[in-house]
Amino acid sequence: MAIAQGTAADYARAAAMKGDLMRHVTRTRIQERWHEGKLYYQVRTGGEQEEFVRVDPAVGKREVIKKEEMPPAPPQEERLQRGRGPRGGGGSQGTTSPDGRWQAIFRDNNVWLRRTDNGEERQLSTDGNAEDGFRRPLVWSPDGKFLATLREKPAQQHPVNMVESSPKDQLQPRLKTHDYLKPGDRIAQARPVVFEIEGGRPRIFTVNDEQIPNPWSIENLRWSADSQRLTFQYNQRGHQVFRLMEINAADDGKVRTVVDETSPTFIDYTNKIFVHPLDATRELIWMSERDGWNHLYLYDDAAGTVKNQITKGPWVVRRVLHVDDAARQVWFMAGGVVAGQDFYYQHLCRVNFDGGGFTVLTQNDGTHVVDFSPDRQFFVDRWSRVDCPPVHELRRSADGSLVCELERANLDALFATGWKYPQRFSAKGRDSSTDIDGVIYRPSNFDVTKKYPVIEEIYAGPHDQYVPKAFGTQGRQHSIAELGFIVVQIDGMGTNWRSKAFHDVCWKNLGDSGFPDRIAWLKAAAEKEPSMDLTRVGIYGGSAGGQSALRALLAHGDFYKAAAADCGCHDNRMDKIWWNEQWMGWPIGPHYEEQSNVNQAHRLTGKLLLTVAENDTNVDPASTMQVVNALIKADKDFELVVFPGANHGAGESPYGARRRMDFFVRHLLGVEPRK
Repeated sequence: MAIAQGTAADYARAAAMKGDLMRHVTRTRIQERWHEGKLYYQVRTGGEQEEFVRVDPAVGKREVIKKEEMPPAPPQEERLQRGRGPRGGGGSQGTTSPDGRWQAIFRDNNVWLRRTDNGEERQLSTDGNAEDGFRRPLVWSPDGKFLATLREKPAQQHPVNMVESSPKDQLQPRLKTHDYLKPGDRIAQARPVVFEIEGGRPRIFTVNDEQIPNPWSIENLRWSADSQRLTFQYNQRGHQVFRLMEINAADDGKVRTVVDETSPTFIDYTNKIFVHPLDATRELIWMSERDGWNHLYLYDDAAGTVKNQITKGPWVVRRVLHVDDAARQVWFMAGGVVAGQDFYYQHLCRVNFDGGGFTVLTQNDGTHVVDFSPDRQFFVDRWSRVDCPPVHELRRSADGSLVCELERANLDALFATGWKYPQRFSAKGRDSSTDIDGVIYRPSNFDVTKKYPVIEEIYAGPHDQYVPKAFGTQGRQHSIAELGFIVVQIDGMGTNWRSKAFHDVCWKNLGDSGFPDRIAWLKAAAEKEPSMDLTRVGIYGGSAGGQSALRALLAHGDFYKAAAADCGCHDNRMDKIWWNEQWMGWPIGPHYEEQSNVNQAHRLTGKLLLTVAENDTNVDPASTMQVVNALIKADKDFELVVFPGANHGAGESPYGARRRMDFFVRHLLGVEPRK
C-alpha cells in the first residue's frame, strides 16, 4: 500500500508527536526523601494519581503507604549538600573578617577596612583607579591576618547594535545596544593581591605580569587552613596553559606554580577543571587529560609533583561527586568503563587516592544518575537508554549491590500514540577504527519497502556530546520523521567526552563539524537499512548547529542536498569571545577566515533556508546577514526568514518549525506540504 508523505494527515501526526508525550509515561520519576534511615518517595501512576512509598533498606522491600505517612521534605540546602565532601581551609569569602573586627569595603577603586565596633576606617590601597582598580572577591585568611582580592584592568567595550523593527509598545523601531566581546577583543586583566592586616603599615603582596602573562582569568582564590598560603587558578588566554599558583604570605609573598597544566591544542577549562585541596596532608587532587583521557591525579602540594595517577585507562572521568578525605576515596561518574556498552553511558565509580580499589558501582546497560542517602550508605540509581524506559533501584554504596527495585516506567499509553523507540546505531568513523555513535528515528507508519529521505539534526559544539543517551520522547525528531523522513543524530569527532585526540579534531577546525565521520556513519547505516535514500539527505541545526548545517552545503554539497540553518554563528570572529577562543584559539589567525561560512558562501550548492532572530543576544544576527550579503553577491538562491523582535533559537518557534518542515517536504519529498 502506498503511503502518502508530507500530507495534512502527516502534519497532524507530527503535531501530536511534538506535544507533551511524557504525560503518557508513568512511573518515570520519583520525588525522594530520607527520614530516620528510611527512603520515602512519591511517583505519578497516571493522570493526577500518585503513589506514596516507603522502603526500609534493612528489609529491602517497597511498601505503599498513605500520603499522611510521608515525612516533610528536607530543607533544600540539606539536599544540595549530599554530594559535597568536607573542604578544609578556604578562608572567609565575605566582607567581614573571621573575628568580626573588620569589614572590608571598596571605595573609589581601592580597598578600605572599617572597624565594626566604632566605624574607624583604614585605607589598604591608594593607587587604584578606574583603569586599574580593585574588585571582588574579598577573601580573608582563616586567622584574619590577611585579605586577598583582585586588581583588574577592565576589558574594552564592544557594543553590538540591533534594531527592533516592531516593538509592541510603539510604532517606530527601537535601537538596542548591548556589550558583547568577540574573539580578539581586549579582555579584562586581573592579578591577585594580598594585604597583610596586622602591623602598623600593612604589607602588600602582588603577582607581576611576568608570572601570569596575559591571563584569561584568575579564579578560585583560596587560603590554606593554616593561613600561610593563598592559591588561585590562572588560565592563560589561548587556553593552552592552566596553572594552580600560590602566594606564600608567610614567606614575604613568594609566588610559585604548584601545578602547571599545558596543551599544544586546548585545555577544556569549561568542563574538565577539578581541584580538591587536602590541607591536612599537603596534597591535592587534580583533573587532567595529559595522558589522552580525562583522569584524576594525586599531587604533593608542597613539592608540586605528581604522587600517583588516581584513575587510568581508555575511559573518562565525567564528574566528581564526592571526595572522602578521611577514607581517602573519590566517588565519581565515568564514561567508557563498562565493556560492551555505549562509551557515553555514565556509571558511578569509586577509587582510593592511591589508585587502588577501583570499583564500578553501577552495571546495568544504560546511562545512570545517582542520588545518595544523607549518610551515603545507599544511593538511588536511575538508569535508562533511548530504547529502555527509566528504572529506579536502591543500591548499597559499599559494593553497588541491589537492595530492591523501586520503579520501572510504563510506556503502554505512549506506544498507543504510535510512538516508537529510536534505534541506536554505531559505525566506524573517518579513520575506519573509531566508533561513531548515533540514533535513528522512523515515522510511525514506516514501510520497509519504501525509500525515505534522510534528515540529520546536527549540533557539533565541542563543549559536549549531543546524541541522547537517556530515555526521552524526543518530540522534535519524531515529529519531523512523521512527515515521511528518517531522522538521525550523530556525534562525530570534535565533540566532547571521548579521548583527547577525538576532541582535538575541533581545534582551529570548527568547520569540520565531524562531517567525514557523519557521512561514513550514514553510509554504513544505509547499508543496514536500505530504506534510507542517501540521494536525498537534508540537515538542520541552530546556533553552532546552524553554522554546521550551512557548512554541510558549502563543503559537502555532493552529499547534503538541503539545509536549514537557524541563528548560526557563521563566522567565529562574529560570535561570543569565550566559546570561540576556547576552540578556535588565540590570537586570531587565518583559520578563522578560512572557516567562515561568509567567505565560503560562493560554494553553495543545494537548497538553503536561513532563519535568524532580529534581536539575538547570544549570536550576533549580523553573522547571518553577512552570509545573506555574500550569497547575494555570489548570485545564489536561498530562503530567508527574519523573526522581528525575537531572540536566540527563534527557528524552533511554531512558525519557524513549520517553515522548516515545509522546506524539507518541498525539497526532499518533492511535494507541496499539507495538501
